[in-house]
Amino acid sequence: MSWMQQNHSRRRVLTAATGLAAGALLPPEAAVAATSTYTNPVIWQDFADVDVIRVGDTYYASASTMHYSPGAPVLRSYDLVHWEIAGHSVPVLDFGAKYDLNGARGYVRGIWASSLAYRPSNRTFYWLGQIDFARTYVYTATAVEGPWNRLTTIGTPYYDAGLLVDTDDSLYVAYGNTAISVAQLSPDGRNQVRTQQVFTAPPSVGTLEGSRFYKINGQYYIFLTRPANGQYVLKSSGGPFGPYTMRQVLLDLRGPIPGGGVPHQGGLVQTQSGAWYYLAFVDAYPGGRMPALAPVTWTPDGWPVVQLVDGAWGTSYPSPAVPPPPRQVTPMTGVDTFDGTTLKPRWEWNHNPDDSKWSVGNGLTLRTATVTNDLYWARNTLTHRIQGPGSTATVELDHSAMRDGDRAGLALLRDSSAWIGVKRDGGVSRVVMVTGLTMDTNGNTTGTGYEVASAPVSGGRVRLRATADIRPGAPRPGTFSYSTDGTTFTRLGPAFSMGNDWRFFMGYRFALFNHATQALGGAVRVTRFELSTP
Repeated sequence: MSWMQQNHSRRRVLTAATGLAAGALLPPEAAVAATSTYTNPVIWQDFADVDVIRVGDTYYASASTMHYSPGAPVLRSYDLVHWEIAGHSVPVLDFGAKYDLNGARGYVRGIWASSLAYRPSNRTFYWLGQIDFARTYVYTATAVEGPWNRLTTIGTPYYDAGLLVDTDDSLYVAYGNTAISVAQLSPDGRNQVRTQQVFTAPPSVGTLEGSRFYKINGQYYIFLTRPANGQYVLKSSGGPFGPYTMRQVLLDLRGPIPGGGVPHQGGLVQTQSGAWYYLAFVDAYPGGRMPALAPVTWTPDGWPVVQLVDGAWGTSYPSPAVPPPPRQVTPMTGVDTFDGTTLKPRWEWNHNPDDSKWSVGNGLTLRTATVTNDLYWARNTLTHRIQGPGSTATVELDHSAMRDGDRAGLALLRDSSAWIGVKRDGGVSRVVMVTGLTMDTNGNTTGTGYEVASAPVSGGRVRLRATADIRPGAPRPGTFSYSTDGTTFTRLGPAFSMGNDWRFFMGYRFALFNHATQALGGAVRVTRFELSTP
């Protein structure tokens, strides 16, 4: 994952550093033979702590989502380059009232680094992850779209876990921070049979975590990250419980995103033709952590080597040689009119929603679910990842059913937030920009926001727009505008400086919200959402 204790800071290196890394230059003949290339990051949206697998001709990846619900998205690809969001492994964060914004909050908690695996013997996908250092949950599904159901709860919290389905169908979990352990599960995956510490990171290396567990050519590998600038691997020829030896994979490696960090904490995957790739993530705040892909070769004695370009993780490589895809994946940008009966998997709520207060079909209806003056306490705030390096969200908002004291609109949401939206007070509606919404590193509100600009708005509909520059390396601007005719947009308020501190872990998101400050009963309808890039 991306956080253990304050004395083990997970992101002490945020900017890329020059230095010697274990790797090799991409052979020139590979580039010549390739018919196409891809560009990193392969996904310029916030998907961190990725685990990646292949089932037949399809690739799947899972990622951290912290307090967002549903959690643990499953991404799908046919070529490792173009990805879509297929579903979520954790349908609801039913781990306590704080994930319902009920008397407590789960910011910077919830779904951390977890594992995704496929078990051929029963044709089932498994998701495994620990919650709040208390216990581990296992969910299963026969299709990544779901339904996903909880299989079991295990008393041992498998921190930063990697699940291995061995060639004999046994289930093993590698986990831990600095002290790395391996657990064996019962054949049905419901219980722990055995656990044993198998490795301790040497003081010269420091913290190791983010386990991924593999069996390759009869040998066992535990792929580990040194946050946030290194990747190491353990190898055992003696079985899943070791003994293990260690080798550095990369350290202080220049990444493919200008101003971003060192690629790390991801997974290895083999293509149908036998080629290997490493899907890592790059710290790239304020947007978050972006997946990047690089080819991997192996030394004669069985150690992985990341293929470099000019001594760095390449901004581009030859595309993986894979069969033609059966179809094009669903873009992560574009228009959503909230048709059908369910939300599309691109959407995640800020904490669990009150399902009695929202609906889709002929638009998204958000009825007020919370009386508060603090957006961070408001239930039913619906979020969408920002597309990098910059993108614009535009929403059509029907605010005719708002009541006095209601606040509804479009936010740039993180631990420092701002929004554009509609305030209704005394029977009058205004479009406003609000900034100064802040939280501390413990997820406590330190500022509920203040209005910096406003304009009268007549009628019952308005279009709201937020544009976000999420290039890393410095705080970046977000700007807001509105339109009453759908054609001419008027800038409202000053630029909002989006913070790039890593300690909230999740990147900025666009967020749709509607909450009351006086009494419940009001509602808004979002008839159209568009995410576009320049």
